[in-house]
Amino acid sequence: MIRWLIAIFLVLMVFTGLHRWLEKIGLGRLPGDFRFRLFGREFFVPIGSSVLLSLIALALSKVL
Repeated sequence: MIRWLIAIFLVLMVFTGLHRWLEKIGLGRLPGDFRFRLFGREFFVPIGSSVLLSLIALALSKVL
């Protein structure tokens, strides 16, 4: 279970780092992508974009 939590944390950190680039191609503004401010800092939780990217990766793995 700890491995899954670490993996989810790392994926969220990568998404947060690539946030501006992902918004330019349309990801990050999907339904299910949450943004909130806490203690003066903005947090971004891209659940909808993560699902979409996972489906794309799954489709590519099935084709290849």
